[in-house]
Amino acid sequence: MKITPLKFILFISLILVAIFLKPESKPVHNNTSLNSKSVVLSFGDSLTYGKGAPSQSYPIQLQKLITMEVVNAGISGETSSLGLKRLPRVLKKYHPSLVILCHGGNDLLQKKSKKILKNNLRRMIQMSKENGAKVLLIGVPNFKMIRFSTEALYEELAKEEQVFYEGNILEKIENNSELKSNRIHPNAQGYALMAEAFAKVLKENNLVRN
Repeated sequence: MKITPLKFILFISLILVAIFLKPESKPVHNNTSLNSKSVVLSFGDSLTYGKGAPSQSYPIQLQKLITMEVVNAGISGETSSLGLKRLPRVLKKYHPSLVILCHGGNDLLQKKSKKILKNNLRRMIQMSKENGAKVLLIGVPNFKMIRFSTEALYEELAKEEQVFYEGNILEKIENNSELKSNRIHPNAQGYALMAEAFAKVLKENNLVRN
């Protein structure tokens, strides 16, 4: 069959239309439910450790809400670079099914490179995935002008790495002195709100049962 210039132009046009009308792909999460034997690893700095109310840290309160083991692997004062070095041995020790990653606050307070922070968080996410764990990334706020606001890099990274994300609760706590034990750290009520917010994400994504 002879292909005329007009037919060729129509053919190319149809291909271009098909390309531009192709629906945008959405992140795909592995929503396989956790079970009573699953281990949840809470990895981070003082916000995970529970500074200000260690006996009522969010991992302790979260464990009561989802009825499975939640390991508190938070170290006060740790930067993301140190966390990146520490994570491999913690993953090897606990073999978690889920990692709740709440890190970077000290990088922001010390005004360290946000590019390095993002790269460190990315490697921690990838490392967790490589070890078979799902990841819930927590957005950490920084003080900007007159209030705390969650750094945009967290949501960007969650989308790029296709992991679960919660970016509102810490901003809410940091902007309410009644929920804090000092300028930065939550009190028992603040940590309870963190636990509730994280449990909500897990339940909404069918990772744990209501």
